[in-house]
Amino acid sequence: MFHLALHEPQIAPNTGNLIRLVANNGCHLHLIEPLGFDLEERKLRRAGLDYKDLSRVSRHADYATFCSAIEALEGHLTIYALTTKGQRNYAEVQYAPGDVLLFGSETSGLPDAIRNSLPDSQRLRIPMVGQSRSLNLSNAVALVSYEAWRQQGFPGGH
Repeated sequence: MFHLALHEPQIAPNTGNLIRLVANNGCHLHLIEPLGFDLEERKLRRAGLDYKDLSRVSRHADYATFCSAIEALEGHLTIYALTTKGQRNYAEVQYAPGDVLLFGSETSGLPDAIRNSLPDSQRLRIPMVGQSRSLNLSNAVALVSYEAWRQQGFPGGH
């Protein structure tokens, strides 16, 4: 399946929603520290409901540690950064199992150094109308992860 990575998430309910999401779509959620909340926070537990035991969630001390862990799990893989500064539409990509979908924090997005370390073809955007700034993080992750899963024929889904 796919890896969903949140770089320095700040809002507990978004991460709780994503714990529930990965329990339902089979992805592996990676949380790259520092986090803007405690994983035991009530709002996180409430949003994640009882899905914590049904989901795969890993924590990483920083982006470099995350990259090392991913490489050890999958070997060579593709990291796609979802960013409002991306030029390529997320729906134009042919995703492959093991790909990483990387999202920045709700307040500041991905740091320039991380975003710019990836080729333009791996910097993706979600189309929006007019002067819109961004989508809610958990909505953005849901959109892109389900598109990637759809392309695989929803294996394991019912």
